[in-house]
Amino acid sequence: MNLLANNFASVRQRIEAACDAVGRDAREVALLAVSKFHTAEAVRAALAVGQVAFGESRVQELVQKVGELQSEPDLRWHLIGSLQTNKVRDLVQLPAPGLALLHSLDRAKLANELHRGFEPAGRKLDVLLQVNASGEDQKHGCAMVDAEALLEHVLTNCTSLRVTGLMAMGPLSGDARPVFDRVAALRDRLAKQFALQLETLSLGMSGDLEAAIAAGSTMVRVGTALFGPRP
Repeated sequence: MNLLANNFASVRQRIEAACDAVGRDAREVALLAVSKFHTAEAVRAALAVGQVAFGESRVQELVQKVGELQSEPDLRWHLIGSLQTNKVRDLVQLPAPGLALLHSLDRAKLANELHRGFEPAGRKLDVLLQVNASGEDQKHGCAMVDAEALLEHVLTNCTSLRVTGLMAMGPLSGDARPVFDRVAALRDRLAKQFALQLETLSLGMSGDLEAAIAAGSTMVRVGTALFGPRP
């Protein structure tokens, strides 16, 4: 078994062990392979060991990889990085199957621009609201107290967007579990208030996926532990 295959097996074992520790079914937690800064060939190698969902942080790199890998019909692309409104057109123009999920909707202006881009074609885009649960200035995401207003804005004004959950990053240092617990509680409150499923909690990365899974994460975003250090 090659190094990449070993890495994927190791991370999947970590997910299973973390789920076992809190009495969850490992099938409830999806693995998103963060392929940013890695090559299309690395993505193909990951496909060969059964990985189909990949996360990119920059639109330009996403567009390039989608083009290079158009011959791979099973790929599902996620955008996990902060999105500037002037890059929305590039997302709209992605060839089929296009973007499976946007993790970083964090402001009404961006929601409006996404709606203007996707609505004329009669297309729906699945999105997550990104919240800054740690309050750190280095983190993107709307403030926790603003998430309700942002969700209401999207539901009222941006019908081409389908909010399916929340995304957040753990703190730069310290215990990530309380931060993830706050996001899970916010998700539960918003789901009840707006009568939505909000099934996706995109929480946890290479260093804190166990804490995220204990808090209820349904998707962990892992890059370095799978592909190695970024070039």
